[in-house]
Amino acid sequence: MSTHHLSEQEIIRREKLAALQQLGIDAYPAPAYPVNITSTEIRSNYLGEDNKADFADVCLAGRLMGIRDMGKACFAVLQDHEGKIQIYVKRDDVCPGDDKSLYDQVWKTLDIGDIIGVKGYVFTTKTGETSVHVKELTLLSKSLKPLPVVKEKEGETFDAVTDPEFRYRQRYADLIINPHVKETFLKRSKLINSIKDFLNSRGAIEVDTPVLQSIPGGAAARPFTTHHNALDIPMYLRIANELYLKRLIVGGFDWVYEFSRNFRNEGMDRTHNPEFTVLEFYTAYKDYLWMMDTTEQLLEKAAIDVNGTTETEVDGKTISFKAPFKRVTMYDAIKEHTGYDISDMDEAGIREVCKKLGLAVESSMGKGKLIDEIFGEKCEHHYIQPTFIIDYPIEMSPLTKKHRSKPGLVERFELMVNGKEIANAYTELNDPIDQRARFEEQVTLMERGDDEAMFIDHDFLRALEYGMPPTAGIGFGIDRICMLLTNQPSIQDVLLFPMMKPESI
Repeated sequence: MSTHHLSEQEIIRREKLAALQQLGIDAYPAPAYPVNITSTEIRSNYLGEDNKADFADVCLAGRLMGIRDMGKACFAVLQDHEGKIQIYVKRDDVCPGDDKSLYDQVWKTLDIGDIIGVKGYVFTTKTGETSVHVKELTLLSKSLKPLPVVKEKEGETFDAVTDPEFRYRQRYADLIINPHVKETFLKRSKLINSIKDFLNSRGAIEVDTPVLQSIPGGAAARPFTTHHNALDIPMYLRIANELYLKRLIVGGFDWVYEFSRNFRNEGMDRTHNPEFTVLEFYTAYKDYLWMMDTTEQLLEKAAIDVNGTTETEVDGKTISFKAPFKRVTMYDAIKEHTGYDISDMDEAGIREVCKKLGLAVESSMGKGKLIDEIFGEKCEHHYIQPTFIIDYPIEMSPLTKKHRSKPGLVERFELMVNGKEIANAYTELNDPIDQRARFEEQVTLMERGDDEAMFIDHDFLRALEYGMPPTAGIGFGIDRICMLLTNQPSIQDVLLFPMMKPESI
């Protein structure tokens, strides 16, 4: 094998691998290993002489993260999936026969990063540290690439690897050398399970809808385009699952939900990744007022399940998910933060307001996009505590039912937290004639150059013509909620494998 691209350490490790093979030692043996305990269970439950017998035959496995050689013995640090524990390896124990050379040839040449299995008993060292005295040691996987060195002393970490380019691109290494990172993803799992428990306990049904779609519907966004060879047609990666979930409401389901992996061919920043997770659910015979109440209950429960409290620390601020949340209309929010009342303005008037506010807007933008630009640039960042922005202009919401008492508006809200939208909800439009007209308005915007305007989904219109009951629907940005509950500054910190530019290897 060519070694011209390998570092000196990588070459040395490969030489050690070859030496092991010559000794007849398999550096990658069959996967089964009889682990019966974890590092956390030992540290939490071992009481010394009081229950020493319960820990007389332990077997655990993990990665070597530190080795201190003392000649005929060594102390080492073993890291399993729950944490770290010290192990003590004595030459005479792991090489019980007359030939002690194997210790020098194998066990003393182990490297940081190697995965081993150990059997032995738990004891307390003279310095008071709970450790495992190893009676049998097995190499389970030889590490050929050195880990970045992270120094630790007396509970403090030095030279921690914080470079985001390395951490996001090599998440597997990040999780090894920064084990606290795992906590973020354990909390993410708790968040999703909490929401599922909330929905399931209330009778909602989890479903799956297509990722590959012939029409990218349900949101105003630029899709990823691909091609289906067998059918010889263009296809799109899903930008939203809304229209398929509504089809199921037409079909007779009263409450459906899906954790949907969505894809939008747009920019990347600390709150946007082209691939992201959304929870959407739709409930028959409900409206956006019911949905606000339900959203408060869901997020209050999720915060408690993830962190044990309704409060979370984000960017040095304390945010409370304790219900109820504040409610502000879209026009009132714009008037409060810009001084302009745009409620009775036409597109030309709103475009002039944008100009006065110093906003760069394009000719392709219609009235809805202009209002969205004003709110996004001048208002959104003011809403730190959970706030429902309600009653949107009809031009901003082509899939939303007209407001029952406010002409020109629709029954919609977005939930803002820490200056960003984390949920978007409607009383759903179920009038097929009105919906067709709204789609046709989107086509006009597309013809003006708006590449985020919606396509006409004729099959969805056909479904509405069969009749959809009054329905409330919502979409939650799971990644953003996770950022809030784990105090992470970037969406890349809550995605195990965020989008990165291709790497030259």
